[in-house]
Amino acid sequence: MFLQNAIEFLPLLLKGAIVTVEITICSFVLSSVLGLILALLKVSKHRAVSVAGSTVVNLIRGLPIIVQLFYIYFVLPDMGIQLSALQAGVIGLGIAYSAYQAENFRAGIEAIDHGQIEAAQSIGMKGPLIMRRVVLPQAFRIALPPYGNTLVMMLKDSSVASTITVAEMTRAGQLIASSTFQNMTVFTLVALLYLVLSLPLMFGVNRLESMFGVRKTR
Repeated sequence: MFLQNAIEFLPLLLKGAIVTVEITICSFVLSSVLGLILALLKVSKHRAVSVAGSTVVNLIRGLPIIVQLFYIYFVLPDMGIQLSALQAGVIGLGIAYSAYQAENFRAGIEAIDHGQIEAAQSIGMKGPLIMRRVVLPQAFRIALPPYGNTLVMMLKDSSVASTITVAEMTRAGQLIASSTFQNMTVFTLVALLYLVLSLPLMFGVNRLESMFGVRKTR
């Protein structure tokens, strides 16, 4: 019975899985870009800029992801900004995780030996060039373990987008379960599909850490 139902439900769940992957990738890229910008603001030598960056990060971290999604999807239209559920899901998750990405990047940047920066300055390199060629490559290597873990967390938290009707995997499971009442079969399949998606990511992160010679701290 389980196998028969699984064969019937799997195509619909796989369509949802594709949307889950799309949300995860797009949100991860957005969070990385915003996170790097916020990290650079936080490590700025100008106090006003640093305080502004820290304030934004703290505000984002202090709000539940689901509230941010609701605000983007339900409140912004009242201000004349219309977004599809998928767009709102990507932007909401991207913004929510940008705060955590910012902390990942900030920790990596601040871990760089200041002597290397002074050495770069001594040969005439300017601030932006030092950041691009000396600091950021090493910071990325240091931040790789939490950075990779963030991708796995975003894959799982993409299920929150189901609350604003994004047709991702969890939403597909909810719709199938509500119409068939096969809750155990449906959500067992959903759980297995999340594992199928997550485990290769975890393996890939571990491989990258090994390639870059990153010591595991978790």
